[in-house]
Amino acid sequence: MCGISGFNWKDESKVVAMTQTLAHRGPDADGIFVDEEISLGHNRLSIIDLSPNANQPMFDNEKELVIVFNGEIYNFREIKKELEGWYEFKTKSDTEVILAGYKKWGKEVVIKLNGMFAFAVWDKRKEELFCARDHAGIKPFYYFWDGKRFIFASELKAILQHDIPRTLNKNAFDHYIRVLYAPEPMTMIQNIYKLPPRSILTLKDTDLSVAKYVNTTKESSPSYTEAMHVLREKVVSAVGRHLVSDVPVGVYLSGGIDSSAVLFSMSLFSKNIETFSVGFELGEGEEGGKFNSDFELARKTAKFFGTRHNQLLVSAKDARHSFEEVVSQCDDPVSNPTSIAMMLLAKFAKSKVSVVLTGSGGDELFGGYDRYRIALAAYYYKKIPGFLRAIGNKHSKISKLNYENKIDLFAKFMFEKDDKLSQVISASIFNNDAQSKKYFNERYLSQCHSDPASCFMKADKEGWLPDYFFMLSDKMSMASALEERVPLVDKELIAFSDAVPRSYKLGLFKTKKVLKDAFRNDLPDFLFDQPKRGWFSPGAKWLRDPDFEKFAREVLSKDYYEGTRMLFNWQEVEKMLDKHISKEQYNLTILWAILTFQIWAKQYQVKI
Repeated sequence: MCGISGFNWKDESKVVAMTQTLAHRGPDADGIFVDEEISLGHNRLSIIDLSPNANQPMFDNEKELVIVFNGEIYNFREIKKELEGWYEFKTKSDTEVILAGYKKWGKEVVIKLNGMFAFAVWDKRKEELFCARDHAGIKPFYYFWDGKRFIFASELKAILQHDIPRTLNKNAFDHYIRVLYAPEPMTMIQNIYKLPPRSILTLKDTDLSVAKYVNTTKESSPSYTEAMHVLREKVVSAVGRHLVSDVPVGVYLSGGIDSSAVLFSMSLFSKNIETFSVGFELGEGEEGGKFNSDFELARKTAKFFGTRHNQLLVSAKDARHSFEEVVSQCDDPVSNPTSIAMMLLAKFAKSKVSVVLTGSGGDELFGGYDRYRIALAAYYYKKIPGFLRAIGNKHSKISKLNYENKIDLFAKFMFEKDDKLSQVISASIFNNDAQSKKYFNERYLSQCHSDPASCFMKADKEGWLPDYFFMLSDKMSMASALEERVPLVDKELIAFSDAVPRSYKLGLFKTKKVLKDAFRNDLPDFLFDQPKRGWFSPGAKWLRDPDFEKFAREVLSKDYYEGTRMLFNWQEVEKMLDKHISKEQYNLTILWAILTFQIWAKQYQVKI
């Protein structure tokens, strides 16, 4: 895992500045390459082949190609065997395998790769730049394009080392304030974009093109019993692949089925495993059961497997002192109080290991969220006769199952409501949710002809997971040069998930059915009778902490940053904060979103 950067002209000092900005991502080595039409930079976190020979930028044998690469290719040894005899390898790295593969297969090399990656190859023969991002969008790739200048990097802040207008993308802001992130290809700054997952980008002269590549891995639909056995085998195999490393590997243990299945699988390959979990310091009566139940389960699970378990507790004081660093590291704002715990846990884990495996992605691929169950209930409710629905509609909870179309139902789950947003956003700026509905419907839902639960899983896998969660987890882990790997979104497991019917994953009363059944004999019984709990940080309580409240009032003010003064109705924001502090209303989501945005806009000097 590393940091990559570059642009389409020659400027040694500028590419050095970009690598210095990304030094936290790769503290083990750095390097640059400059030529008349290209400048490339790399920061290395040494994971595979620790020798200097594997440093980047890396050249092929004939010095016709140059690559900068961020990520890991888990099947690089298999690809290398295909290329042996055709290409003479000088290193044991996965980077050189990409180079050799590109030399033999051209752009089709991305189809062969199973891993997480963002890379750029300068092809001297064609005078063409070829860039790619992995199948699931695990690794970030930002770029600036104004029709002439092309600048790319692993993090947006490196691109801002150049003289670029820092103008707010108001369309992205409309989405952010509703779904708490800017969906691809947008970022919150105009003319800076995210390369979408499973995409390639080519640049020759001033001709830039972006296209999706095809995932050729396909699976046939098995019976339920077959699916259980095959899924177990595939998870174990994926974890085995993800253990390739020349440095220590640990596990983030959350207390849920997903990370526990990863831990079990790892235990088949490794002993003396380091596990890590995070909890929260809470006062008496502060809902420890809500915020620390999984923390306690992780401890029991670690004991069951005999791991060396490491625990971290995060306080309101920690949250206050870390907030601004979290926003700075996040680059493009993502609003989530758990980002603080993510960054602090990564710092904590880095003292023991350089790589961690997580259970992320299991919910999206195998139906773990309650909103999928509720969406399925709404789908069945819509099918019952009208007179029965008329009776059901007399009950407030049942009436909420009514929906006109999928995007309206999606918005109920995923969008902050307009009646609240219209209070705090200036009338001259505020737009209703029509644009966000149009975006998510066209991108994910309109071409999905399955039931809403299946379509929402697809939307989460293709949108929420890469744009929200992976963006956040990459930045929070790499702030400490910790590589975070996600074996449950292995290329083969995604293909298997796509082949498995929705009924195997969830029903009206059960979630993640086939994944749970696949590991029922391998995991402790106490994990299977737990209710589904999201991973929550006590952000609402942090806001009521006196020091944190003081900080929040400073930030949620028209005098905090002149650039955003006209964007919000500050009196209404203050009222919303007052009502939250007094517990009259729960306003964490919108307040945290504005807090995050305010700090980001000031740090990055963004203009409205």
